[in-house]
Amino acid sequence: MAKRQKETCCTDCSVVLKKDEIALSKKLFGKDIAMFYCLVCTSGVLDCEVSDLEDKIQEFREQGCTLFL
Repeated sequence: MAKRQKETCCTDCSVVLKKDEIALSKKLFGKDIAMFYCLVCTSGVLDCEVSDLEDKIQEFREQGCTLFL
């Protein structure tokens, strides 16, 4: 039986995070952070739109950032 990985949740709203949300938190706030945010909460922290963050995720992926593989 495979071990189930512990789910990472948003620090603010406790929603279970997707891989890209964890990667974005690391990219924007540092690789060694302990607090991760969903796209909605990240947009609130950075005062931007969720669509802007989705665009940045795609941009980082196209640049070959290994966090988004």
